[in-house]
Amino acid sequence: MNVPFLDLAAQQAEVADEVIARWKQQLGAAAFVGGPEVNAFEQEYAAYIGVRHVVGVSNGTDALELAYRAVGTMPGDEIIMPANTFIATAEAASRIGAVPVFVDVDDDHLLIDPAAIEAAITPRTRAIAPVHLFGQTAPMEQIVPIAERHGLVIVEDAAQSQGASGIAGRAGSIGRVAATSFYPGKNLGAAGDAGAVMTNDPEIAHIVRNLGGHGSSVKYVHDRVGMNARLDAVQATVLRAKLRRLDGWNAARDAAAGRYAELLAGIDGLRLPAAREGNDDVWHLYVVRVDERDRVMAELDAAGIGVGVHYPTPVHLTEAYRSLGYRRGQFPVAEAAADSILSLPMFPHLTEAQQERVASVLQRAIRGAAVQGTVGEARAALVTS
Repeated sequence: MNVPFLDLAAQQAEVADEVIARWKQQLGAAAFVGGPEVNAFEQEYAAYIGVRHVVGVSNGTDALELAYRAVGTMPGDEIIMPANTFIATAEAASRIGAVPVFVDVDDDHLLIDPAAIEAAITPRTRAIAPVHLFGQTAPMEQIVPIAERHGLVIVEDAAQSQGASGIAGRAGSIGRVAATSFYPGKNLGAAGDAGAVMTNDPEIAHIVRNLGGHGSSVKYVHDRVGMNARLDAVQATVLRAKLRRLDGWNAARDAAAGRYAELLAGIDGLRLPAAREGNDDVWHLYVVRVDERDRVMAELDAAGIGVGVHYPTPVHLTEAYRSLGYRRGQFPVAEAAADSILSLPMFPHLTEAQQERVASVLQRAIRGAAVQGTVGEARAALVTS
């Protein structure tokens, strides 16, 4: 039995009839960018997250850039963020001339370390960008007081956490502004690229909408240099249909995470993900840690089990950010995790039989890696003796 890493076809099949019917109506009305469908989605997602304003945009990276710009980030300003994240968190800052300042993560959950945030603050720090990674919520109950003490803005990266919540509230509703991605593989995914900015501040919402429409709120009147970052109605239709199913799909992910925990308990050489106390995780990814990761991953792949690594290189060590001068060893938790993390198949339609297959192959691969490691050590000992 082959098991895909992600089964988008099953998800799309649930909404296909509804979406196609709405698309036909859009073709007749010729309402493709903005319009009633986008407005409706923005209102529905705002109600779901628990914020006053949502602005639909073209993708998650644009959403982050717009959020950074809307809170007044200027070239040279520093934005503190975790080293363990997708590059878009940093890339969006770099695109406006801001400086990403990376910090380490905690070893239990691989989320941004609040103590590391405080240590990284300088007179040039403008914002903190906590990332709600893997479907978890970052420790906002500790981050918010830090931001308040130092007069900093919080810009949440909520691209992997649609529906997640923690002690401080729902992901995307806690900071001054938040950005999310609706890339197809997200818990709430479009049929292409899409994203959104969320805020309770009407002025920030206005600036985001203005910037994303070429710096214009009235046609051909341009208040600032903006960009073209609008959400199209085709994607809004898909997102509206999926939003109505999101809680059910997240519950299915949670059930799958529980099954993995039972199936994989007690395996030597395997570290399972741990949920933060007070968190309601939505399990965007199920990330384990294993010894001999690359060898284990190769065996899973050979057996038809789809897996991933999120992420193989911490952002501070990528070639793109070599110029910032970070060195290996500065963020030991993120760096060690990058060598051992392995994302197992996780999606709402994952079956118990598929999970049993994953668990069986994974256990066999880990045992094989352990044997290979023992043999290698024995050979090395013979050579040195």
